[in-house]
Amino acid sequence: MLAFVLRRIALTVPTLFALSFLTFVAIRLVPGDPIEVRRGERGISPERLEFFRHELGLDQPVWKQFLDYIWGLMHGDFGVSIISQDSVLREFLTLFPATLELSLFAMLFAVVFGVPFGVLAAVKRGSVFDHGLMGVALFGYSMPVFWWGLLLVLFFSVTLDLTPVSGRIDLLYYFEPVTGFMTVDSLLSGQEGAFSSALSHLVLPAIVLGTIPLAAIARMTRSSMLEVLEEDYVRTARAKGLSPFRVIGLHALRNALIPVVTTIGLQGGTMLAGAVLTETIFAWPGVGKWLIESIFRRDYPALQGGVLLISTLLVLVNMTVDILNAVINPRIRHGR
Repeated sequence: MLAFVLRRIALTVPTLFALSFLTFVAIRLVPGDPIEVRRGERGISPERLEFFRHELGLDQPVWKQFLDYIWGLMHGDFGVSIISQDSVLREFLTLFPATLELSLFAMLFAVVFGVPFGVLAAVKRGSVFDHGLMGVALFGYSMPVFWWGLLLVLFFSVTLDLTPVSGRIDLLYYFEPVTGFMTVDSLLSGQEGAFSSALSHLVLPAIVLGTIPLAAIARMTRSSMLEVLEEDYVRTARAKGLSPFRVIGLHALRNALIPVVTTIGLQGGTMLAGAVLTETIFAWPGVGKWLIESIFRRDYPALQGGVLLISTLLVLVNMTVDILNAVINPRIRHGR
């Protein structure tokens, strides 16, 4: 098992280097110049703008800029934001709890509904219930995030006035963050109504972000369950007179979980990247909204650092999923 883990860790090094290179190059292909953004500020002379260019290293050849960037990464330096003049890593760590909280609630929504729907669809294979669930799953998987979010806002927030439109909590509540998770911090604050306010702000973004993972999990659970339900040991368990709950829940579902766990892990990582649109729609103050603003402001260091940190998290999530699969199924770590 240790050898398998070490191999997976070793594979992440060239992956992260390639991600660093692609991020560096892709950002510089975006039209615009971060120095030109400063021309909108009054009273900045050409000499001052040239000083800014030199300070950012943009007057150096691209290959030299990339080597300096990699050297900084090796020392834990992700750069300094052009706009805020604050450390990119510090800004990321400040905003990341909001994105993580949203992703966790979205994944909870996807798993709680996706796995049971997939199991029921497999058990009721070919029925109206099966076709209906898979049709809804396909619809959810195909729905663009920005359109789905706007529809939910119009219906639940504008028409029914049940949920807030944006933000993480009502403005009348204020407390110092402890964990960065608004639901947890609102409970710790002890202020009456703070937790329900934080939860109500979280409902719509979590549903929007969790809809596509829910559909993927439901479809994978159904497919995996259909394969397992045809196995001999399941028929034997039924022949022995075991209850349907034990046959399906204990024998079938347990052995169908490997591809489902893989899907959950991959969808969880994808949520971190997919939160960009959701956070923009709901003005959620997380990493995704920060990256969108950095694009408009041509904030190279913030974009490079933010994209690389998110990509690193995705790689780590994928590696963790592989290790969990190897723990569940020993044949994987032996290459079988």
